Amino acid sequence: MTRNDSRYRRSLTSGILFVPFAILCSAFAQGTLQPAAPFPLSAGPLVIHQAVQPQHPFTVTGSSGAILGLQNGSVELWALPTKVFSNLHMTAELAGYPVPIDLNAAAAAIDVQPDHTTITYSHAAITVRQHMFVPAGEGNPAKGAIIFFEIESILPAVLTISIEPSMVQQWPAPTFGRPSTSWIPMGSGGVFVLSTDNPENFGMVGMPNAAPGVMAPYQERPQALPLQFKVHFDPKADQGRFFPLIAEVSQPGERNSAAAVAAMQARLVATASALPEIYRQTRAYYDHFFDQRLSVHTPDPHFDAALRWAEIAIEQSKVRTGDEVGLVAGWYPSFDSTRPGFGWYFGRDTLWSLYAVNSYGDRALAKQALEFLAKRQRADGKMMHEFSLTAGALHGDLDWSRLGYEYAAADATPLFIMAIADYVRTTGDVEFLRAHWDGVKKAYAFDRAHDSDGDGVYDNSEGTGWVEAWPPKMPHQEIYLASLDQTSSAAVSELAKLMQDEALASSAAAQATHIGEVVASYRQSDGSYAFSRNSDGSYDKTLTVFPSVALWSAGASLPKPEAMLSSWASHDFATDWGVRSVSDKAAVYDPISYHQGSVWPLFTGWASLAQYRGGRPLAGYAALMRNLDLTWAQDPGFVTEVISGQFFQPLGRSSAHQLWSSAMVLAPAIRGLFGVEADAVHRTLRLQPHLPAGWDFAELNHVRVGDDLYAVTLKREGGHLLATVRSAQETVLCLNGQPDAAISACRDRATAVHALTLPLPPVEVSLNGQELPEVGSSTHQPRVVEESYQASSLALTLEGVAGTTAELFLRRNGPPTRGKGDAGVKVEGAERSGEKLKVTFPQGSGFVSQQVRISWPK
Repeated sequence: MTRNDSRYRRSLTSGILFVPFAILCSAFAQGTLQPAAPFPLSAGPLVIHQAVQPQHPFTVTGSSGAILGLQNGSVELWALPTKVFSNLHMTAELAGYPVPIDLNAAAAAIDVQPDHTTITYSHAAITVRQHMFVPAGEGNPAKGAIIFFEIESILPAVLTISIEPSMVQQWPAPTFGRPSTSWIPMGSGGVFVLSTDNPENFGMVGMPNAAPGVMAPYQERPQALPLQFKVHFDPKADQGRFFPLIAEVSQPGERNSAAAVAAMQARLVATASALPEIYRQTRAYYDHFFDQRLSVHTPDPHFDAALRWAEIAIEQSKVRTGDEVGLVAGWYPSFDSTRPGFGWYFGRDTLWSLYAVNSYGDRALAKQALEFLAKRQRADGKMMHEFSLTAGALHGDLDWSRLGYEYAAADATPLFIMAIADYVRTTGDVEFLRAHWDGVKKAYAFDRAHDSDGDGVYDNSEGTGWVEAWPPKMPHQEIYLASLDQTSSAAVSELAKLMQDEALASSAAAQATHIGEVVASYRQSDGSYAFSRNSDGSYDKTLTVFPSVALWSAGASLPKPEAMLSSWASHDFATDWGVRSVSDKAAVYDPISYHQGSVWPLFTGWASLAQYRGGRPLAGYAALMRNLDLTWAQDPGFVTEVISGQFFQPLGRSSAHQLWSSAMVLAPAIRGLFGVEADAVHRTLRLQPHLPAGWDFAELNHVRVGDDLYAVTLKREGGHLLATVRSAQETVLCLNGQPDAAISACRDRATAVHALTLPLPPVEVSLNGQELPEVGSSTHQPRVVEESYQASSLALTLEGVAGTTAELFLRRNGPPTRGKGDAGVKVEGAERSGEKLKVTFPQGSGFVSQQVRISWPK
């Protein structure tokens, strides 16, 4: 055929030449679409069932696709990196029933499981279940995302499924207008072929038992009508069958032609035909997901489930590009844009999150993510900040390297060093370090070379540290960045020893000491730490959460942190849903800004682990539980990105499924509450647990130390906590319960059971009644701001709204037995009734303080 062949015509909407109906019908003669026979859907133990909140988001994501939308069922489908369609809407017309039924308005329930999500639309005469999943599992041939419908009706029905065709690639790829469409019948159903002005960007959406809805004829004026599938359902013939909605997009190198469209049609038919097997493999992948990843069993099943969901959330942030796998920052519907939240690769988001990945033992994912970033290290050593899913295909004025995003931030470079050290420490993978040692040294050299004022500390001259905007001007050197420089220098020293580079190990250790002295100089006369240091040596004294990162890693320190720990636990920072970035007393405070007062679960996680490392487990637990409870608050199973600092409500553009938000459920829980940190290089497991006072035990399965998996049981016995660590085979492993003890190579003999006995304080307490408030609420819950043990007493400072009360649970460890013969325990500042302490806050206005002292015989 030639371009002038009369069998070709132009689309009225896009102007592109496309293959006409007759030729496509011939090409599709061998392909048919049929409803799928019923197959079992997973009914596993990890499920969230909620009533639909119509305007709340939900996300179904995986390595090759995403379904993003609102819980009323209005969704967009991505075959990454392409948004195929958006705005799915359904109506039903029943035989003999004269009123059309708006099914989106009838959305009633949402069920979320790791392998699939279901929205149930409920009407007195018809029920429709919209099942959605992204194929998973090694060897699973399907890509993209799949929707299939299950229909029950008392009468024959026609289901009209409307979608807006998109065929746009992720930002910043160019767009080519609304795609033109052609309908191709295939057996009982058919497909819409979606063509754009770019012949390399075309797609197809198909359904069985479907006819096209309204399609404007050639003679009509150009107009944008939704695509409609008219699905015919006969209760007698179709009951129990599934009706898949399958999308395919062009593969690299394909151009829009009859042969290419026929090949695409064959892929679509193959996917529809194999749907039971595709789902079976996906279900099997998640059924066995925790076979070698951490899971916990505690007296709080809510806690246990949240940790599992956090691991799933990270897993479903993996995206594959070619033969590489990286982690994207967050998911949210793109609506009218081409940005699905932050659904592309980010350096610092990945690196902060890898502490969680290393903690729950997914060695393969950690390695893949680090290698993805290492491949994009700049020649001078700087690490990447962000990389779009379409970055590799951009050219000309849109060349990704020319847009200013890839290396915009300064913090990814020290974080890369820190993450490498954490990975090597937890896995013992020294060969990985050896392969990337030059990259580590280049990153460290970059940090050392970019000290604009000669104080020996990496500063903001090479991009943003944390904040991307700050009034009245951007900071010169943030304590956040200086603290990362200190920790990464210590990490270089640790890694250099493994590489037998003693000179570098010594110089990097000295550098870390020097930077620590500079960080200490940020401490003000009242014990607080400044936000940043100006080029003239003065300080921006704004109180922020950012000094908490100095307490992130084991062995790291923030000199005399007590004032900051108390501030982060107080109502100045701590809301009932997390920790603000800045104090609400700060001049720059703006509760709905991105950087000056909103609540990020990321900040809450930093503060939580800082409290645990600083000896304030009550405040650490309070912050941890804020993050953990967010698992059920917006996008079921996932934790949102950013929430107002004034009211419990996420910002309108908050990514509902944010990678590091879920990571900040895991890292503080595993490294803080359980106090578990592996050192595979030295065959040592650190155990410094802080179980809540109401817990008698905790069990951790699949704790990874190098190649070995352990079951860790923590159990209270009198005045002690007994830690028992078991493995399937005999292994060499030392248990270390001392927070500041130096670790050397383990010399213990190999055994399958290891034990450690840790002392418990004579008295412990926990604060009762802490949970997320109602949406739209402001902060009003009580909190423990300070806690301090002495030889025979525990001193607490609580905050609460004036005139209100708080309840503490009191636990007595060791003899005399809890609840019997413990009359020697004295309580001041609260009323005791058995195991309960009632704290009454003084009259006044706003938040006020109350001191409580609990003492016992020596």
